Amino acid sequence: MSHPELAAEIEHFYSHVIDEGARLSMSADGRLELLRTRELLRRFLPPAPARVLDVGGGTGVHARWLVEDGYHVDLVDPVARHVEQAAGVCAASLGDARALEAADASYDVVQVLGPLYHLPDRGDRRQALSEALRVVRPGGLVAAGAINRYSSLFEHTALAHLHAERMQTAISTILRTAVHDGKRCFTLAYFHRAEELADELRDVGLVDVAVFGIEGPAWSILKAVEQHAGPEPSEDLFESVLTAARLAEPYPELLASSSHLLAVGKAPA
Repeated sequence: MSHPELAAEIEHFYSHVIDEGARLSMSADGRLELLRTRELLRRFLPPAPARVLDVGGGTGVHARWLVEDGYHVDLVDPVARHVEQAAGVCAASLGDARALEAADASYDVVQVLGPLYHLPDRGDRRQALSEALRVVRPGGLVAAGAINRYSSLFEHTALAHLHAERMQTAISTILRTAVHDGKRCFTLAYFHRAEELADELRDVGLVDVAVFGIEGPAWSILKAVEQHAGPEPSEDLFESVLTAARLAEPYPELLASSSHLLAVGKAPA
């Protein structure tokens, strides 16, 4: 199977700009994302020691707690720096979500918690999800993460950036096109709507699909407080924002306010 190339700007961003290993621990909303992702996945994971393939697993942040929970985890990522760091957590190798080396039906769980962030082409996203379905066993779990279409609107309001004309132009482009070109900040990225993410999982053949707002409707309050009142929001505020995320789950109209989305689906039995 031929291997697609990783966009150069994505390789540069994760190799030289950001420390992905620290992203979910260096801020309050990052800690919220990690906690909620773990909380949501544990509802659907089969019992340990099931086999988990962590596709685009970065430095092994999620692999670490999975291993601690007793799962057998293999990680693949297209960034060499990430693979080197993840190797201290679990078996890790270079690989692309669109062309997995794993055999058909060889894992109980396939999680794709980062690749969809950086695949603006729908065909590439479909290929990544199709590969996840191929390598998961019948009846197995596929979990996919996405950046919410409206997250940048909330984030840059919390950061007090949105009133700047340049920022308004950039965010308006994301809202209109769902794509950020990464030329001035962050990197090449795609922003999903919740119903779109669900449709993409169903389109490749996954069933029993559900979508959750990871951080919930109040996450940007944490970011605003940390940015402007710093250095860290109170534990009471953190717990209130976490509670809001949990209480919002039954209400799909609130999905649009979360920063990230998590979709889960099953391979047909």
